[in-house]
Amino acid sequence: MPRIIKSHSVTSRLLSTLLLAIAIANPQLVSAEEVQLKWKDLTLNANLSLADESGFDTVILITHGTLAHNKMEIIQTWQELLNDEEISSLAINLSLGIDDRHGMYDCDTTHTHKHTDAIEEIDAWVNWLKSKGTQQIILAGHSRGGNQTAWYVQEKSNPAIKGQILLAPQTWSEQDEQNNYAERYQQELSPLLSFAKTQQKEKMMDNTHFIYCSSTRVTTASFLNYYSPDPRLDTPYLLKNTTIPTLLFSGNEDTTVPDLPKKMASIDNTMVTAIEIEGAGHFFRDLYLDDVIEHSLTFIEGL
Repeated sequence: MPRIIKSHSVTSRLLSTLLLAIAIANPQLVSAEEVQLKWKDLTLNANLSLADESGFDTVILITHGTLAHNKMEIIQTWQELLNDEEISSLAINLSLGIDDRHGMYDCDTTHTHKHTDAIEEIDAWVNWLKSKGTQQIILAGHSRGGNQTAWYVQEKSNPAIKGQILLAPQTWSEQDEQNNYAERYQQELSPLLSFAKTQQKEKMMDNTHFIYCSSTRVTTASFLNYYSPDPRLDTPYLLKNTTIPTLLFSGNEDTTVPDLPKKMASIDNTMVTAIEIEGAGHFFRDLYLDDVIEHSLTFIEGL
């Protein structure tokens, strides 16, 4: 069975708050820069924060959540707290099919991206880090990015990957997907999937509800990739047989993946440690990321 831990820790929160306030007020204290990488026909970008002591030796590669970006609050704070602990990190921006993408995805933009595109983009950044001499890479991800991280680990074998840290990763079931779609959009998902399966993969579906975007434009290939039943969309399913050390965090007030703690309790894999943080929501605001950092330090030291 995985180690299941309930965390009530508030140790060092005042100190972390002070350090974060100083870093925000004096950005020169945080060594961070945007770096870019050519991938296929796109320019990928990421935020690189190098610790003075470790540099490129050990780097945590962070992937953001659905239609989001690497400068959102949770990702930026995560990097700043890691920097305080002299841990280097690389927060990547998934392209979502857009060249040199920044900021949240604009729902007016036609969706051609796929959930599984992230696997290849994570791999591109892993190889970029290896080219910089990185000996130890720890993958990390939040929400959908957590699922994409775990999926990458299942698909790619890379000795440089020493572990993964998953923060409120995506859960999935076919029935929940159908129920959530119907509740959000007052429309059934199944007929749309059936229609998309009969069309060519680049066929455009106009005025279609897709992920968080109402009445948007999406290719059938993209729609099918996100919505077709696939157990790998459920992160606990991926962790059943993972062979690398895994640290997973959930919040007991998370309404986005409320079933995550229950699902993790049934995972029989000693490589996985699951920690439930009391009071934390999906974005671990109000200093709950301090708890994440405390447990992560112990996890990293044990790799």
